[in-house]
Amino acid sequence: MAVMTKEERIRAALAGEAVDRVPVALWRHWPIDDQDAELLAERALEYQKRYDWDFIKIPPSSTFCVADYGVKHEYRALPTGLWSLGERTYTERAIRQIADWDRIEPLDIAKGTYGRILECLRIVIGRRERTVPVVQTVFNPLAMARYLAGEELFLAHLRQDPRRVERALKSLAGTCARFVSACLDEGADGIFLSTSAASYEVMSVAEYQQFGRPGDMEVLEAASRGWFNILHIHGRYPMFTELADYPVQAVNWHDRSAEPSLKEALGLFRGALIGGVEQYQVLHFGTPAEVTAQVQDAIKQVGGRRLIIAAGCTYPVTVPECNLIAVRRAVETVSS
Repeated sequence: MAVMTKEERIRAALAGEAVDRVPVALWRHWPIDDQDAELLAERALEYQKRYDWDFIKIPPSSTFCVADYGVKHEYRALPTGLWSLGERTYTERAIRQIADWDRIEPLDIAKGTYGRILECLRIVIGRRERTVPVVQTVFNPLAMARYLAGEELFLAHLRQDPRRVERALKSLAGTCARFVSACLDEGADGIFLSTSAASYEVMSVAEYQQFGRPGDMEVLEAASRGWFNILHIHGRYPMFTELADYPVQAVNWHDRSAEPSLKEALGLFRGALIGGVEQYQVLHFGTPAEVTAQVQDAIKQVGGRRLIIAAGCTYPVTVPECNLIAVRRAVETVSS
C-alpha cells in the first residue's frame, strides 16, 4: 500500500478502511508554557514533529475554561500517586455557596483565557504541516461546573438545588459551544471533548442523562462541522454504553484499566477507537518491550482497523523518552 498522508491515514481509520500503518498520537500537559499562547503552540508543534504523531491535540490546562469566572490556580507539580500529570492546582474556587451559581453567565470567548487558547490554536494551524490534523481540547459543561466548585461541593449543590445548578450548566454549555464554533472557524479539524463525570463512581446514569447529556449535545452540535471529533470518557467505571451513540468520529477511554476492552468496544461504538497503551504504569515504569507488546496486542484485538494508538488519557510528564519512542516505532513494525 502506498504511504498515506496523516490526514488520509486518520480518515481511513475513522471509516474502518485499510491503512498503510495504524495511526498513533500521545498527548501531555505543558506546565507553565500552557499559560502563554505562543509557548503552548511551540510545545504542541515541536512535540508533534519530534515523534511524528499523526495529529496534534492542543492540550490546555483545565483551568482555561473557568479562570474567567474567578477561579484561582497555580502550578505546584503536586504528584498523583507516584507521578505528576503536569496539571495546575486549584487554589480558590468560584463557587463557595449555593447562591454563587446564580453568577454564572455566558462569557465572551474572544477575550481572557478563551481568547488565549484561540490564539494558540491559530498559531498551531498556521505553522503545522498541512496534512497534520489538529483537534482542540474542550472540557464539557459538567466538567466546567466541577472545576468551578470542586467535586464534592458540586454534587452536593446539584442534589440540593438542581434547578439552580442546571441554569448555570446551560450558561456553561453556551460558552463552550461558542468556543467550539470559534475553533472550527479558525480551522480546527475537530474537538477532543473531555468528560469527567460520565463514570459510575461519580454520578448515576439518571443524573448524567439529565445534567450532562444536554450540554454535551449542545457542544457537539456546535462541533458538527468537524470531521475528527473525539469523545474522551474519563474515569475508572466509564458510562461507555450510555455515551456510545454520541455524534463523534472516535472515542478515547482508559481501555487498559477500565471496561470495555478495545475488542469489546468494536461492537458498541461505530467509529474509531483511540487507546491501547496504559499510561500510568506501563508507559511510565515499563520497558520499551512492554510498551511495544501493548501496542501489538491492541492492533491484534481489532485486526488493525478502526484504531488509533494512544494512551487512555494524558500521561505523566516524567515518562521516559525511550517509551514514547517505542510507541511510535511499534506502529511501523507491528502488522495487524
